[in-house]
Amino acid sequence: MHLDEAAAAGGPLNGLSASGWHTTALVMRLTVDAKPLGGGPVLGLGVDEIRWPNPVRPGDTLTAELEVVSITPSRSKPSHGVVRLRTTARNQRGEVVLTMFPNLWVPRRAVASAG
Repeated sequence: MHLDEAAAAGGPLNGLSASGWHTTALVMRLTVDAKPLGGGPVLGLGVDEIRWPNPVRPGDTLTAELEVVSITPSRSKPSHGVVRLRTTARNQRGEVVLTMFPNLWVPRRAVASAG
């Protein structure tokens, strides 16, 4: 269904489609290039609830929207915290092709002292 047009035509997605993992990799690249957290060092801790509700077809153009769902300061390392994002990717028709919740280990900004 990902490489053979004839086989894909009779497959569950009714035509050629990108692998969900390929779609995820492309969206991760869009995210990294956008530098949503200022471009500093970020460590991926994992991704929750990956879904591919619609197939990505040859020639589709993808966009990604990120929303910060939560920020949790680290108790063991106060200089860092965990940022949980909601990522939604859409094709050029506005159809959702990927949703996921990445969790990122990021450095915290220094707090200015009052004084």
